[in-house]
This record gives sequence, structure tokens and C-alpha cells, in this order.
Amino acid sequence: MEHQGLPRFLFNRLTSHDEPTLTNPLSDAVKEVFGSLGPLARSSPHFKPRAGQTAMAIAVADTVAEGGSLVVEAGTGVGKTFAYLVPALLSGERVLLSTATKTLQDQLFARDIPDLLAALGLPLRLAMLKGRGSYVCQQRLAMAQQAPTLPDRTSLRTLAQMQTWANTTRTGDLAEMPTLDERSPLIPLITSNRDNCLGSTCSFWKECHVNAARKEAMSADVVVINHHLFFADLAMREGGMAELLPSVRVVVFDEAHQLNETGIQFLGQQLGLGQMLDLARDILACGLQLAKGLADWQGVVGEFEKSLRDLRLLIGKHPPNTRLRWLAGYPQGIHPQDWGDAMLLLTQRSQGVLASLEVVADAAPEFVRLHERVSDIIGLIAHFSQECPAGSVRWLEVGAQARCMEAPLDIADVMQSRLLQTVVTVPDSQGNAVDLPRSWIFTSATLGDDERLSWFTEPCGLSQATVLRVESPFDYASQAWLYVPRDMVSPKDAQHSAAVGEVALQIARALGGRTLVLTTTSRALRAIGLQLQAALGETGDLEVLVQGESPKRQLMQRFRQAIEAGRQGCVLVATASFWEGFDVPGDALQAVVIDKLPFPPPNDPVVEARGQRLEAQGRSSFNDYFLPEAAVSLKQGAGRLIRRESDRGALVVCDNRLVSTGYGRRLLANLPPMHRVQTLPELLQALAGLTKTDTNSC
Repeated sequence: MEHQGLPRFLFNRLTSHDEPTLTNPLSDAVKEVFGSLGPLARSSPHFKPRAGQTAMAIAVADTVAEGGSLVVEAGTGVGKTFAYLVPALLSGERVLLSTATKTLQDQLFARDIPDLLAALGLPLRLAMLKGRGSYVCQQRLAMAQQAPTLPDRTSLRTLAQMQTWANTTRTGDLAEMPTLDERSPLIPLITSNRDNCLGSTCSFWKECHVNAARKEAMSADVVVINHHLFFADLAMREGGMAELLPSVRVVVFDEAHQLNETGIQFLGQQLGLGQMLDLARDILACGLQLAKGLADWQGVVGEFEKSLRDLRLLIGKHPPNTRLRWLAGYPQGIHPQDWGDAMLLLTQRSQGVLASLEVVADAAPEFVRLHERVSDIIGLIAHFSQECPAGSVRWLEVGAQARCMEAPLDIADVMQSRLLQTVVTVPDSQGNAVDLPRSWIFTSATLGDDERLSWFTEPCGLSQATVLRVESPFDYASQAWLYVPRDMVSPKDAQHSAAVGEVALQIARALGGRTLVLTTTSRALRAIGLQLQAALGETGDLEVLVQGESPKRQLMQRFRQAIEAGRQGCVLVATASFWEGFDVPGDALQAVVIDKLPFPPPNDPVVEARGQRLEAQGRSSFNDYFLPEAAVSLKQGAGRLIRRESDRGALVVCDNRLVSTGYGRRLLANLPPMHRVQTLPELLQALAGLTKTDTNSC
């Protein structure tokens, strides 16, 4: 980094790397930045020094200066984003910042970091890098417009609009098109992936947005990525991380609680029907456009697709995201002979496609890449026909499509062997090359329920890391109520969802909407959503939004904006991804209703394998895995309620195990210290007051 013309409190090089000093100059600079007269206070009238934020920033500064790993659990309201950004930006080191989602990535890149750079007067170069699927591919877009089959009648018009945008965009980032549904079936047709990218043989290579983003990242001082890209590139050794990581000394993982689950997705193997159907579509399109008449493309691709349909029929129908155990050489519930025959037929049909591609290999570079993709498919079929490697778990994931999945149980080995012990070569103050340990910062609002944050540190190989827990500055006792209905039926009772819906209905009526209902299963989501829509939809007073009926981005926007211009609030019923990352400060959200304690499903193959490993080690799978998992998820869901100092509201957990069992007390202790309410009438009376005045306290 260049440090010419920096503010007074900085020096030409904050850490000389020559001789150890008694104090860390970076920590001193950080203290000044977060002081009452520092640049943050001068740049924003809303900034207030917070002891927890400053303590976290100093811990980050020490780790940046010395190297090593720091794990920080920073409660809601601490201001963790600036707490890690300030020392990272002031350090003079190249910084790689990874977030959990592309939405958070966009927020950091477009708002948080630029605001902070302006406040600090730092002339640093900032870049953002996403995965291939986030950028339009000009070659794929051109092919899609000529494709013999498209998803629906409006596709051609949509593709024409995309082409107009593609002709003017600088970045090619699909996030620039807010009208594009993230679930659109066109997105796979106009973006590239590792399988179908043509590389330097592509006719649009010079205009490639992915290459442009990577070049920009290589020359930037600060690069913002996401966890999916980090592990995808790490696993595939692609150009992104393979080139970028060796030159970076400071790596920050925000929302790090998702790191393990994201990592295992990319560190194993997978073979999906959707992946193979995309391949079939690409072969047919290329064959008819570039080598028509040189092979019976419709015939050979048709046979390949038929073998995929036969395999799908063999698997049968299951609820979305069902995971079938794969303990022997075949998935649970499928006859081994039938499974073997289906995989053999798929191999034969793949080899037939391969033979046709070999005939036209010299006709166009597209056919060379397609040949490689089919060869990879044949290799994966062979892999899944063998025994699962030790230390990994295998399952068949069934939903709209089906995928053969294999993954390690955690990312600890990869983190220890390939990341945490690495060093980076940097010049010292005299220009001599020295090797320094890389600095790793991991932070989130929820990382575990014990002092060592074992839920996070163990599976991520961070048992030796420095751990810091910073409590939220919010006054939960006066800002929030906690209500657990003691007369609620058991979560195992068939009437439980209906009882949850009734409680949510009364709360929504008392508040005029402003209610988020979080469920632990898709079945409960549908049942409660239908119940509330039937009850509230008759009068039309309150809108009930249900996850899945609209894109997530639209649901969040409608919920946030519902109370604007004097309108009533909304009720949103959601599951899965809405338990975290759903940020609604202010009066639009004043009640969070959770249907039951979020224990991981015991019959899930990954959950089962992790539990068995703990039992084999002489440990308790319930105490050491199931309880910490529930504690983290429950705290994440509860964290949707209070997002700033002026927020007020209620958390309702419709599972009396939270107050009637010993382990419930452990879960309760992990929640913020909210004011306990004993009866529903008492809660409704308190909530009714929230709609009358903003000055009420609990």
C-alpha cells in the first residue's frame, strides 16, 4: 500500500517488522480513531465511543501486528464491522475480507468501507470479487439468444433486455439488475461456471467481466469476497484465491459462523442431475449451432437425458432438501441392483456423448471444454461407485433435482494444513524480503455457548486461537420481553403448528403486523403461513408474507417498507436463511415468534455422522453437538429483534422445554437478558403500548 499524504496519526509504516517494540503503534492509532475526538467522531454526529468496539479493534490490531488467529464473538450493536475494518485498513497490509452473503458483500463494498476510507482519509484501492455465477458471460448470453429451447415465452424479451444492459455495464455484476429474480432460470444460461468456461479460447476473453474483476482484485489494497468464493476457489485451485491469497497478510471472515458449513460444501465431491442436464443442454446447443450434421446431437443427447430421467424416477419423490443416508454402496431406500444398473447406464450414455464430441473436437474450442466436462462426469460416477473415504460422509440430496454428495465432517484439517500455518513474504522498512505469519480474524455475533466458543473453533481447527467475547451494549432488560407459553402443546404434537399460529395471530393483531415468525421446518412454514393468511387475509388489514411465494429480496423489502406512509405492518413467516441476515431496525419489526427449539435433525446423515464421531471419542453428542447447535441457532433467530438502541419488542419461543428442562436453562442463559413475561395477556398489553408511543420501556 502507498501511505503518501495520510492523516497525522499514521506513520509511513506502522509496523517495521525489524525489531519488536514494547507497544503496538497500530493499537495506539486505533485508540485515537475510536476516541471521542477522533476522525470517526468528527465525520459523524451519530458516532459514540463504545468500550466493547474499541476493545475488539485493539485485539484485531494486536493480531494484525503479530500474526496468528483471533476469534471474536461481538454481540449485536458492538459495531464489529468498523472494529475490524479500522485496524485492517490502517495496518499498511493487503487485506482480504470475506462475508457470508453477496448482499453483505455489496454493503461493505458500496457503503461501509468507502465511508470509513473517507473518514480516515485513506487513499486505498478497493475491489470486490464474486463467483462466476454473479457476472454475465457474453459468450453464454450470445448462445442463449440462439438456444433452440428456452424456459418460457418471456425469455427472449428478457434476454434482449439483458443484452442492452450487458452492452453498457462496466462490471457485469448481475446485482446491478434489481428487476432480475435471483431464482430466474435464465441465470445459468447467461453466466459461466468452472465447467463451461472456455478460458482463453473464448471469443469474448478480452471483455470477460470475471477476468476484469480478478485483475482489479490483484491490484487492490482491500478485496471483498464471500465465503462461497473463498472455498470454491480454494478447492478448485482456480485463479482467484490461488493468485490472491499468497499476497495477502490480513484475512478477515465476517459472519464466520457460516464458515464450516460453507467450507464442507466445496471440499468434498458432488454429482447432480441439474449439473448433468445443464451439460446436456450445452452439448445440444453447441452441436446444432457449430457442428450440425456432424453427429446425431438430438439422438445422443436424448439418450443421455433419458438415463437421467430414469435415475430421477428411481430415486422417487421426497420433500425438498431431503437427505438420504448412503451407508453402503447405494443410497437408503433404493435397491442396490437397480442403483447399480442406473449408474452403469448413465456411464454408457456419457461415453456415447464423449464419442460424438471426439469427432468434432477440432471444430470449435467449445467442444474441447464439453469433452472435458463429460470426462469429469464419468470420473465422478466412478468415484461414487466406490466406498466413501474415511472421515467423510456421503448422502443423496433430493428435491427439485437430486445430487450425490460427499463431504468432510468439518474443515479443521484443511484450515490447519493449508491455511492457518502459512506465511506471507513482505518487504521490511529497508526493502528486504521477510516472511511473516498471516493474520486471521474470525468474527460474528454468535459463535458458541461456552467461553472458548468451541462450537465454532473445534470444527474450524481454531482451538489454539485467541478468543474474545464482547457483549452487546443494548439494554435488553428494558428493550425486550421474553415470553415462553407454558401451556403450549409439545413440539411433537400434531397440533403444535396450529397453536403457534394462534399465538402469532394474537401478537400480530396487537401490533398491527410487525411480526416475524421463524419456523424450524418447511412443513411448519406452510401450515402457519396458510393459517395466518386465512385468518388475516379475510379482513385485508394485514398482509401475510410467506417465504417461497416471492424472492427473498422482495419479501425483505416489502416487510421493511410496510409501515411507511402510515400503512400497517406485515407478518412474515419464514425459515432457514431468515434466521440470520434479516436486519430490520426500527418499528417495522417488534415481535419475533419462534416455533420450537432449533435442534439439528437427528436423522440427517451429516448430523448423524458428527454425533457418531463424538460418541466414538467418548463424548456426548447431545451436550457437545446438539445443544451448542441449538444455542447458536436460537440466538441467531432472537438476534433479529433488537438491532439498535431505540428498538423495542418481544421474543416468543413456543417451546416450553426452554423453561422446563435442565438443558433449556443452558439455552436460556445463552440468550440476551430480556425481561420475562409470564402470560400472553400480559405480553399483549405490553405490545399494544408499542403502537401508541415510541417512548415506552419494558
